[in-house]
Amino acid sequence: MVARHVGTYPTLASPNASFEKDQAPLIEQTSQTSSSSGTLTPDSQQSELFRMADAANALTQGCLLQISQKNSEVEQPILQCVQIKPMNSNRDQERYRVVMNDSINFMQGMLTQQMNFMVNEQKLKKGSIVRLTQFTSNFVKDKHILVILGLDILEEYGELEKIGQPVAIEYKGEGSEEVKPQPGNIAGDGFYGNKAQQTQPQQVKQEQQRSLVTRTNGSAAGGSHGAIYPIESLSPYAHKWTIKARCTSKSDIKTWHKATGEGKLFSANFLDESSEIRATGFNDAVDQWYDVLQEGSVYYISSPCKVQLAKKQFSNLPNDYELTFERDTVVEKAEDAEGVPQVSFNFTSLADLQSVEKDNTIDCIGVLSDVGELSEITSKTTNKPFNKRELTLVDNTGYNVRLTVWGKTAQSFDTSLESVLAFKGVKVSDFGGRSLSLLSSGSMTVDPDIEQAYQLKGWYSASGRNEQFQTHANTMSVVGATSGGDRNATKTIGQVRDENLGMTDDTDWFSIKATVIYVKSENFAYPACLSENCNKKVVETDPGQWRCEKCDKTWDRPEYRYIMSVNVSDHTGQIWLSCFDETGKQMMGMSANDVWAMKEEGDDEKVGEVFQDATCRTYIFRCKAKMDNFQDQQRVRYQVQAAQPLNFAVEANKLAKVIEQYSINSDSLFVS
Repeated sequence: MVARHVGTYPTLASPNASFEKDQAPLIEQTSQTSSSSGTLTPDSQQSELFRMADAANALTQGCLLQISQKNSEVEQPILQCVQIKPMNSNRDQERYRVVMNDSINFMQGMLTQQMNFMVNEQKLKKGSIVRLTQFTSNFVKDKHILVILGLDILEEYGELEKIGQPVAIEYKGEGSEEVKPQPGNIAGDGFYGNKAQQTQPQQVKQEQQRSLVTRTNGSAAGGSHGAIYPIESLSPYAHKWTIKARCTSKSDIKTWHKATGEGKLFSANFLDESSEIRATGFNDAVDQWYDVLQEGSVYYISSPCKVQLAKKQFSNLPNDYELTFERDTVVEKAEDAEGVPQVSFNFTSLADLQSVEKDNTIDCIGVLSDVGELSEITSKTTNKPFNKRELTLVDNTGYNVRLTVWGKTAQSFDTSLESVLAFKGVKVSDFGGRSLSLLSSGSMTVDPDIEQAYQLKGWYSASGRNEQFQTHANTMSVVGATSGGDRNATKTIGQVRDENLGMTDDTDWFSIKATVIYVKSENFAYPACLSENCNKKVVETDPGQWRCEKCDKTWDRPEYRYIMSVNVSDHTGQIWLSCFDETGKQMMGMSANDVWAMKEEGDDEKVGEVFQDATCRTYIFRCKAKMDNFQDQQRVRYQVQAAQPLNFAVEANKLAKVIEQYSINSDSLFVS
């Protein structure tokens, strides 16, 4: 390694005064590090020195000052990352602040969210040498901020000590840039500056509100539109900007009437690779842009367009700012949509809804398993009628959920069952456990071209349509017995009895996970009519003559159908269930005709084996409880509507969720 550098750099023994002078801080720093560690030999010291000298020469020295002044083009600058810290934020999104060094100056910066993986996967470390491929600069609250959208790690340099003696760039107004001595270390506090530094004259503050400069791969992008800004970099301090973004949703035109006047408005969401933002148009802007903007198309939007703090009560986007169209705002459709993503989702699984707080806004995806009828309700506040339709979604976590769509979406909904629906911007409610409602600012996509949709399609086709699903109703303080209950509410046998299900005039629905411990072999089947969809009991009038009174037909034989009584048990008790033909076939493993034939042949031992083999098997039983009269006495009858064998993957997931609720420490034997 030393020989390789001899032709490029003077050796340590060289009397080259200029090199020694230039590298004096570097040599001193390396020597201190080596001596303190006590592990570096003279050869390794020299190797480390040359590695740092190599990196020092690679750095684009002085580039940070040029970037801050924005008076020159800096293409793919090479810098050293000397600090990485998480940012304190009230938002859920994880963000990291960094400090970049060019050996002369340092500048504070932050990574955009799509760059978080660099830190999480430990690719970007303190001391790494990097090449910035996409970045912006801004001046916020007396600080120069470098917003990093893309970088490459120069792994050949490894992680090094701080190169040089960099100092911070300080803005002094009137277009001049000065630097101040660096403190003992680069502090993590005051990312946007201290309050004491924010008392500059108004003229200076106005100078600080300068436009951003965005460079992609070192050069300005956007062609005739000038520099294209990422949405994430927009702020009230940015001027003369242009974004290139996809319109992901557009609301209906809304009107308002107040004592001071009336008007109309609409809103639209825009997405690029960095973030999303909401834009609103009022009155004249509605006439000017509503018909121009189409969902799914890409547009150039240029200032003047007001950037202001977002009104979170009207927006579900994770952006602190929003746009308002002004009289001279320029909107132009982009023929080239390259680099602009489709709708961006951050899905919450249906199983995780129980951990989402009420009134939060989420994205979700699921398979459409049921569609309710169109209905109308009247708003209590405005007395206006609203159309609504309730949908039922299921996913591969073993849960289902009720989701309500409104207005035109509810009226025009004609999506077929078993389609995959992706929703963006749905509100979580605790009505009946957990339910969802599509907001007016949200959107619905049918069979989206994304990986999660294909996974759900494959799962539902393979096994999902035959699975038993759980709701969140049983995890809340809502029983639902008096209102008919939820058909998928999973209960224990003890809960069924304690809640007196079936003791009212209404039919109560529930599901239980139980094991068959006994099947009655007496009167296990009845002779049924052979007519399609009849299944009524037939009577043998003469040998070989079976008559159905309903169909007014006579058959030479009946078809025997199961009507069984089974005793099932779980850890809380036992209960008798009534089962019909489909459930009987599943439990017995053969048709009632075959079992009846064995019985008529007198093979009682084989018949007994069939009934014995049906026991000790566990199912998810979906049941209804209804009061019944039997021999002048009232009793509750529990009828099985469907029975499914256990899906061990789903059951394991449910068990993991229960374990998570106990907040078991990470060093526990349990792993979720």
